[in-house]
Amino acid sequence: MSVKILITRTVPGNKGKEMLKLFKEMRSLATSQPGYISGETMKSNDRPDVFLVISTWQSAQDWEKWLLSKERQSIQEKIDALLGGHTHYEMFHYGLRG
Repeated sequence: MSVKILITRTVPGNKGKEMLKLFKEMRSLATSQPGYISGETMKSNDRPDVFLVISTWQSAQDWEKWLLSKERQSIQEKIDALLGGHTHYEMFHYGLRG
């Protein structure tokens, strides 16, 4: 069963360009991972420092392998350093079945 991962980050105003570069680098690597389906990055209308990444994976196991991979961890460390904090993750699956 596919899952959607919601990744929320609050980015300081002066770090936006650097952060978008890292987001693109992460997405580029993710697209070649087993189980990756799609992803999009959105910016809050009400809070322009808040970014939301919605990532779709074939399974929770596929996402967890990517989450824990050395490639991803390396980029995530750079992101966390720019944020001065941590990234928030939530996993969702389709719960309404007829």
